[in-house]
Amino acid sequence: MLKRSSLSVSIAIILGLSLAACSDQTEQQTNSQQASQTEQQSQLPAPPDAVEKDFIVESPVADRVDTYYWLRDDERKDPEVLAYLEAENEYYDAYRKSYEQLEQTLTDEIIGRIKQDDSSVPYVKGDYEYYTRYEEGSEYPIHARKPVSGGEEQILLNVNELAKDHDYYTAANLTISPNQNLLAYMVDTNGRRQYQLWIKDLTSGEMRKQSLDGLSSSIAWAADNKTLFVIENDPQTLLSTRVLKHQLDAPAEQAELVYEEQDESFYMWLSNSRDNQYVKVQMSSTVADELRILDTSTPDADMTVFAPRERGVQYSAEHIDGRWIIRTDWNAPNFKVMQVDADEVGSRDNWQPLIEHSDDVFIQGFTTFTNYLAINERSDGLRRIRVLPWQDFEQQRYIEAEETPFVMYSQRNPEQDTDTLRYGFSSLKTPTKIYAYDMKTGEQELLKQDEVLGDFDSSNYRTKRVWAKADDGTEIPVSLLMRSDFEHDGTAPLYQYAYGSYGSSSDPYFRSTVLSLVDRGFVYAIAHIRGGQEMGREWYEDGKLLNKKNTFTDFIDVTEHLVKEGYAHPDKVFAMGGSAGGLLMGAVANMAPDLYRGMVAHVPFVDVVTTMLDESIPLTTNEFDEWGNPKQEEYYNYMLSYSPYDNISAQDYPALMVTTGLHDSQVQYFEPAKWVAKLRDMKTDDNPLVFTTNMEAGHGGSSGRFSRLEEIAEEYAFILDLLDN
Repeated sequence: MLKRSSLSVSIAIILGLSLAACSDQTEQQTNSQQASQTEQQSQLPAPPDAVEKDFIVESPVADRVDTYYWLRDDERKDPEVLAYLEAENEYYDAYRKSYEQLEQTLTDEIIGRIKQDDSSVPYVKGDYEYYTRYEEGSEYPIHARKPVSGGEEQILLNVNELAKDHDYYTAANLTISPNQNLLAYMVDTNGRRQYQLWIKDLTSGEMRKQSLDGLSSSIAWAADNKTLFVIENDPQTLLSTRVLKHQLDAPAEQAELVYEEQDESFYMWLSNSRDNQYVKVQMSSTVADELRILDTSTPDADMTVFAPRERGVQYSAEHIDGRWIIRTDWNAPNFKVMQVDADEVGSRDNWQPLIEHSDDVFIQGFTTFTNYLAINERSDGLRRIRVLPWQDFEQQRYIEAEETPFVMYSQRNPEQDTDTLRYGFSSLKTPTKIYAYDMKTGEQELLKQDEVLGDFDSSNYRTKRVWAKADDGTEIPVSLLMRSDFEHDGTAPLYQYAYGSYGSSSDPYFRSTVLSLVDRGFVYAIAHIRGGQEMGREWYEDGKLLNKKNTFTDFIDVTEHLVKEGYAHPDKVFAMGGSAGGLLMGAVANMAPDLYRGMVAHVPFVDVVTTMLDESIPLTTNEFDEWGNPKQEEYYNYMLSYSPYDNISAQDYPALMVTTGLHDSQVQYFEPAKWVAKLRDMKTDDNPLVFTTNMEAGHGGSSGRFSRLEEIAEEYAFILDLLDN
């Protein structure tokens, strides 16, 4: 193990004689809980037992035997594999039978907080106000618009109607043509994020499937209202590789190849600039970017390279009034803002500084307006908005926050020629508020606050930001939510969440679902561990590649701190993470299993070395600068030392709930399947281990809003049942 996992010594130091005095009671309680769980387990059928079949995973560094490799079926058709997954689902259903009433109560409770007939705040683009609304009882949104000048609602897409014959359905990236008469959108019917292009004629209502399949969800229009740019994915790796120019209703073979990416470490995305004057193709790897642009009025022209890619230089850009505003980390780890005239693109030598780099402020992004520049930034781990008038940056102002910890972010602002900024504000106890902010006067108008039904009252809750010291002395920020009447006496259960990869930050947004735990006495904690960017770019660098273990030990250190400081009872700690956060759960379960009563790992990336060795697996090559390339010995050995699947040992593990989707394109279903199978053979405890596969979904789970909430209720019921036993 990488870190001591026994609590006996540390808790004695933390709580001294007071804990020793109640040790007998705690031991009796633990024994009772274990007996209850053993009794429940004895009433279950035997868990599935996957057979072992020797398979050699070869690599340039060393070969390994993987006895569960056979669970990989790229076609998702192997009867033996499907039978195993179904057997695990049946075992899970048998396990949850004992608390089905609790699960139903939680489902009703969580859905009951949702305003089912809700709608978004309309935004203006061109001649229309666009918005999304839901109807009572409906799973999917209705996308609509109304003329700014007044008039009847026009339904763009009623996704409920489109989805009624599908187990899974997503309509993504709705994009209006320049003349506002056509709607382009992408459709995914199995959750694998491989899309079909559809067009709706908004004058006639006719809907036409286009000839192209296997696309990413990105779309850009040319100014002629008949030419579309899309990206075709590689059918094996699912990488976004080929930019195609498509004429409406033309056969697939007539689509023209505009650009093909040869470097498999890059993702691609395309869109229109906010002023619709350009098509932008953004190519990004973990450590470099390249942008190609095309004037929408000349769709047959060649694309222009905005600035050649260079390893170690990231950038993105937006056009306004004949110039491009650029966010870049060029000699600026926390990013800076630069500009270049539209006729001088092609080289970074022409870029001019606008906002200099700061060691204390991470520039997250920006929004351009005719008279103002709005900067989304992070400082002290919190997201803020800074507004600067173009004519005098010295007159900058920050939008004030109402409480801490919080998150503030720009909303959709499609119009550039306005002095009004639309932004959102939220905290762990404050439902999202949407404001219109007058950048000239500083005045603001509350446009909407999300409504939480039932007896919700934000004054019944309190939030707090605390700092936990890591082993190397680094202070880790932690956002907490608890009831106002919380007793700080070390008796509460804890639900701790983190992600900690790809520079993705876990912000303290309001989540009405978690109230079902907090109202039952839980402390909800978001651990802002290294691997994200909450504290700037260095925070990310310190949690990837050969620093990856910092992510895991940070999470453990946060848990120990919260127990030590009396926020949680040591036997009532639960943890959750998904995807790369599922890797976090797997690593922590190996390293410090007795710190946690239970863990939930959603779509977990747990077979790190084997996956990263196989470049045919979707998205592997994009990840080398995140995890390392295991074909190189240094990275192979380091990744092998923490890979959850490879480090399972004969020890006691927490209770575990593991989920996946059969069609997951991000983390293939067979990673968690293999992990669970090996855990069943190796672990020495009787704690529950359940594994469920959504046979109709992918990485994001179910597509309907209520079915997603039902999945959360399942997770909470699993946790609460453990707490009661």
